[in-house]
Amino acid sequence: MTHKLNNAVIAITGAGSGIGRALALQSARLGARLALSDIGEQSLQETKGLIEKECGQAEVLCSVVNVAEKQQMVSWAQQVKDHYGEVNVIINNAGVALAASVEATEHEDFEWLMSINFWGVVNGTKAFLPFLKEASWGHVVNISSLFGLISIPNQSAYNAAKFAVRGFSESLRIEMLLSNKTVHVSCVHPGGIKTNIANAGRFKDQVGTQDSPEKQKKEFNDHLARTTAIQAADIIIKGINKNKPRILVGGDAKLLDIIQRFIPSGYQNLIARFMP
Repeated sequence: MTHKLNNAVIAITGAGSGIGRALALQSARLGARLALSDIGEQSLQETKGLIEKECGQAEVLCSVVNVAEKQQMVSWAQQVKDHYGEVNVIINNAGVALAASVEATEHEDFEWLMSINFWGVVNGTKAFLPFLKEASWGHVVNISSLFGLISIPNQSAYNAAKFAVRGFSESLRIEMLLSNKTVHVSCVHPGGIKTNIANAGRFKDQVGTQDSPEKQKKEFNDHLARTTAIQAADIIIKGINKNKPRILVGGDAKLLDIIQRFIPSGYQNLIARFMP
């Protein structure tokens, strides 16, 4: 059976590394035509090189784009439409990390993280949605997080953004069910994924831990990030192919989703109790 993504036009933000790169590679293997963006040109070209090495004649359009800038996203979406003639999928994947207590998180920190992790998703969705509606079928894929299902200390900004992505995506999905059933919407909730997000994240004063940023990064990379980016991409693409509204990535995401369903406020006491 032909995969849904064969010959589809797929736009992916944050394609220079991590899940975005893995999604690009997996989509190319399935015969998709790609429009890749990232804020870093070198990493984006590295992704393109990997695709060309593995998939030969895959169609890849690369653009340096800052997802936080609305006009850049609007221009990129138009560029993709003009180049390929249609767009089927937008995967709003770009994201950043910040570990800090609420008191240590300055307004500028919140604005920086929200501009990418939330407004980047809004910008991508609104820029591409008109073109998805014009196509024979369309799909919006927004990357939230396990932390869009539960909250943990020292992640207030990240939690806020990822919960916002979840709410935004679920509202949009209902709107599409009411107005345009050819456009599907999926919200993705990855658990710990082996990417560079922790290494590239910002660290400030935190509560409940005295560990250095270096030790926290090592703990995440060595013990908490149990799913590879390739495995995550495979799960996400299978979810897209099945039009799943919620895609949980990793055993940790599935387990903690169950816990918060059964004890929606009690889990907070458990986290506080077992913090190191």
